[in-house]
Amino acid sequence: MKVLVTGGAGFIGSNLIRLLLAEAPDLEITNLDELTYAGNLENLADVAGSPRYRFVHADVADAAAVARVFEAGFDGVLHLAAETHVDRSLEDAAPFLRTNVLGTQVMIEAARRHGVARFVHISTDEVYGSAPPDASFDETAAICPSSPYAASKASADLLVLSYVHTFRVPAIILRCTNNYGPYQFPEKMIPLMIANALEDRPLPVYGDGLQARDWIHVEDYCRAILAALRAGRPGQVYNVSAGRPRTNLEVIRTLLAQLGKPESLIRFVEDRPGHDRRYALDSAKFREELGWQPRRSFEEGLAATVEWNRSNAAWLERCRSGAYRSFYERHYTNRGETLAHWRTS
Repeated sequence: MKVLVTGGAGFIGSNLIRLLLAEAPDLEITNLDELTYAGNLENLADVAGSPRYRFVHADVADAAAVARVFEAGFDGVLHLAAETHVDRSLEDAAPFLRTNVLGTQVMIEAARRHGVARFVHISTDEVYGSAPPDASFDETAAICPSSPYAASKASADLLVLSYVHTFRVPAIILRCTNNYGPYQFPEKMIPLMIANALEDRPLPVYGDGLQARDWIHVEDYCRAILAALRAGRPGQVYNVSAGRPRTNLEVIRTLLAQLGKPESLIRFVEDRPGHDRRYALDSAKFREELGWQPRRSFEEGLAATVEWNRSNAAWLERCRSGAYRSFYERHYTNRGETLAHWRTS
């Protein structure tokens, strides 16, 4: 089975490709990534030589480039490529519209034209907006995005559903809660807080820190994506969650305790505009239909993530300095050429 993964050099994408190569030996994987600031091929250095893996440097919003990629023929598409950082969307929404909306349209149109058997679109819990206290959204809830990022993802979801309805494209949408784990770009909350705490620098916390999020380890989510590829019902939206929302302050205090650092490092800062108070998803539909369950508790996963960040300080420093970008220049050339030339030594 030939599978195209978009955004495979990012946080979730690189963990997904590594898991597919390890646990799905029947899959051949092509990774299409534009390598924007959060795309890091060092994330996949350990599997880059696999005969079941290829990389192509291209933009999901470039219809001509995507059409050339699809000439190779794919049985499935796992569409992860997206701009994802809410704070950046508040500064400039244009890249989010290009990648998340236009990029999704280009990808699903190519999938339609080439008769792809399964298209899994990776969405987010943020399309629902803020959940009321003590309640969780199921897949029938109305979408009500609050940020430009969330609005761009909601727009992409609607595009995918329109292709399901009008063209019978066998697409599935996964809406997941916050991921954490290895190779997460250091602008995100958990790796940022770990890095600052290890260096005894202040940990900036928006507002009162009582915004609640439901955290899931990235490997658990990657197994959910694989389950959707294998057995998800075309045309369905599925929520994926651990089912235990925690406040940001609770997460940070747990992290500090694991690191043996004082809570005096916490610094409350002005909240960002339109900050959703609470995200919570009901994932009963996905669990019952596909038999999926998260394998890691939050405490176990967070401890493993702390240890990974401790042991990979050089990776973190290259992300901060931008030195990670040279990996592509050292190992890959021939942008946009035929499949046989995508991987070079």
